[in-house]
Amino acid sequence: MEKPACSIESAPVDTQKVCVSLVPIFNHLPNTDLIRIAAMSKMRSFQRGELIHRAGDVSDQLYIVHSGMVKVYRLAENGKLQILRVLQPGDFMGELVVFTEYTHDSYAEAVGKAEICTIQRSDLESLLADHPAISMHLLSEMAQRLRSSEKQAASIATETVDARIGLYLMECVEQAGDNAIQLPMSRKDLASYLGIAPETLSRRLSDFQAAGWITQSGQRRIHILDLPSLVSLQ
Repeated sequence: MEKPACSIESAPVDTQKVCVSLVPIFNHLPNTDLIRIAAMSKMRSFQRGELIHRAGDVSDQLYIVHSGMVKVYRLAENGKLQILRVLQPGDFMGELVVFTEYTHDSYAEAVGKAEICTIQRSDLESLLADHPAISMHLLSEMAQRLRSSEKQAASIATETVDARIGLYLMECVEQAGDNAIQLPMSRKDLASYLGIAPETLSRRLSDFQAAGWITQSGQRRIHILDLPSLVSLQ
């Protein structure tokens, strides 16, 4: 199947500098190096539903989300979709290309309009030669991502549906620093991420609201009213 087209833009270096400066593996570098990395990168724009890469594509670049959101998922043989993670500005993917050429085992799709900075493997190798510390920052990010994946897998395998939903809402509160949160993905995608049916997610959130634990506004806004009750689900 032909890979979906996307527009490639010649974004100003200042814009691309903002993009790379958001990334934990680069944001410790001095301004002159950020400008150098920005000059290496290319900005690409994707529309909602466009694929950034497919499973089976050979990877030769690092992808950095500049704006919008990207969902990364796998497809089972029966067509069932499993959301692995949702990337937001400052997040990146394709990091294994720093160490070796590899083939993607997942799909990456723009959730809405998204802008992605890409850096070629050859340029990354040059950066690592000049800044070995980038490798340590990268390994730290990869370790954190692995822990998150293991936690997600363990939750799906061992936790009840209510516990999975409660844990996810608590993590959103922690990340937002506020009890009023906005889900970063659609309820259908969130259900896939949590390993439950969409109708089950909607029903359980309604039950949480009836119990006075949360209030819902629209499809994505949730206000946590009783955090201890969510904690007690674990």
